[in-house]
Amino acid sequence: MKNSKSENLYNLALELMPGGVNSPVRSFSGVGGTPPFLSKGNGAYVTDVDGNEYLDFLGSWGPLILGHAHPSILSALQNAVSDGTSFGAPTEGEVELASMIKSSMPSMEMLRLVSSGTEATMSAIRVARAYTSRDKIIKFNGCYHGHVDSLLVKAGSGATTHGAPTSSGVPISHAKDTCVAEFNDIGTVEAIFHQYPNQIAAVIIEPIAGNMGVVPPANGFLEDLKALTKQHDTLLIFDEVITGFRVANGGAQSLYNIHPDLTCLGKIIGGGLPVGAYGGREEIMRMVSPLGSTYQAGTLSGNPLAVSAGIACLQVLKDQSVYANLEHLGALLEGGITEASKQSGVGITVNRVGSMLTAFFVDGPVTSWDQVAKSDAGLYANFFHSMLKRGIYLAPSQFEATFVSSAHTESDIQSARDTVIEVLKEIAKGVPFRIMVC
Repeated sequence: MKNSKSENLYNLALELMPGGVNSPVRSFSGVGGTPPFLSKGNGAYVTDVDGNEYLDFLGSWGPLILGHAHPSILSALQNAVSDGTSFGAPTEGEVELASMIKSSMPSMEMLRLVSSGTEATMSAIRVARAYTSRDKIIKFNGCYHGHVDSLLVKAGSGATTHGAPTSSGVPISHAKDTCVAEFNDIGTVEAIFHQYPNQIAAVIIEPIAGNMGVVPPANGFLEDLKALTKQHDTLLIFDEVITGFRVANGGAQSLYNIHPDLTCLGKIIGGGLPVGAYGGREEIMRMVSPLGSTYQAGTLSGNPLAVSAGIACLQVLKDQSVYANLEHLGALLEGGITEASKQSGVGITVNRVGSMLTAFFVDGPVTSWDQVAKSDAGLYANFFHSMLKRGIYLAPSQFEATFVSSAHTESDIQSARDTVIEVLKEIAKGVPFRIMVC
C-alpha cells in the first residue's frame, strides 16, 4: 500500500529532528502510531496533508479559545505584518496588550512580555529568588512549568526530599533547591516549610492542574496555600499559562478569588502565536532589569505579530457571553462522556473546569498525581485512535487536556458525544485495537 503524505513526511522528519518532531508529545509516543501532519485549520476543524478533516478538541494545546483562523485575529495579523515583522524596539501594541492583561488580572500590577510560558516561569522564579534572597522553591508533583532545569524534577522517597532531575542533562545541583509537594495536600507543603525554615523563596503551582490532565484544586487548598506562603514570607506564583483567559477572563485567580504574588501567562494572550508574560506586585517586578539587578531579556519579546494577535483575542474575550457559551459547551461534552461511560461500562472519570476537561480511564475521584497515574494509558490509546479514525482530534496522551473553543457548536459537541458512545461500546465488546496509520 502506498504511504500517505503524513507517513512520508514523518519518515523524512525522523531523519532531521529528534523523534521527528519539535516537541515530544507530537510524536504520538503516548499512544503509538504515525501523527497526521496538519495543513489547515478553520473554526473548530483541522485538515491534514492527506485531506482528512478532523473536529479539533486540542486547539493547539489550548490557546485557540476562539478556534482556528478567527477573522479578528487574521485581520489583526494582516495589518501588523504589512508594517513589518519585528523591530527589537518598543511598540504601541506592547503597551496596549500589557494594559489589557493588567485590567483583567489586577494582581499583575507590573509585567514583562516574553516569548513562551517556559520563559515566563523561569523568569518569575529568578525574580522571586532575588526579592526574597532565598534559593529553594516548592513545586507540585504532576505540575509542569516548562523545560526549566530547576523544574524538571520529581519527588524522591518523600515529598520533603530534595528534587532529583527527571531529564538527562540537568545537573543535580540545578535541582537540589527544588522541593516537591503533592497537589491538593497542604500537609506536604507544611512539612517542607518545617524542614527548611526561612529558605523557601517561592511556591509555584498550576492553580488548576492541566499538564497531568485537568485536576481542579480541592476546596480550600489554594486558600490554605496562600495563607501558608504569606505566613512564611514566601512568594506564591500561579502558572496560568493554560488557565489564564481560558477558564475566566481573569484566569483561575479570579475564579477562586486568590491573588498570587506573581503570575505566569502564555497560550491565549498571543492569540495562537508564541508569547508569554510574567508579572505581579510592583515592588517585586521593580527587581527586574533595568529597574533592578535581576536580569532577563528577549530580542523578540513582545513582537508586533504576537502582540497584535493577542490584543485581538483579548478584545473578543471581554464579552462574558463567550465564557457562558464555553461553560455550556464544556458541560455538554462532560455529560456526554459520562453518559457514554455508564452505557458502555468502561470506567471513566471526567474532570472539568469551564472549557477544559480530561477523561481519565480510571474510576474516580482523581484529585492527585497518584490517582492520575492509575489511569489506563493503553485503553486511552485505543480510545484515541478509534476517535481519530472517526474524525475527532484529541490530545495524543492520557495526561493532557481536551479543549472546547467558541468555534464549536452544539452540533459539534453532539457529534463528539455520539462518537464517544460508539467507541466506548466497541472497547467494552473487546473489538480489536488497531493503531491508525495516516
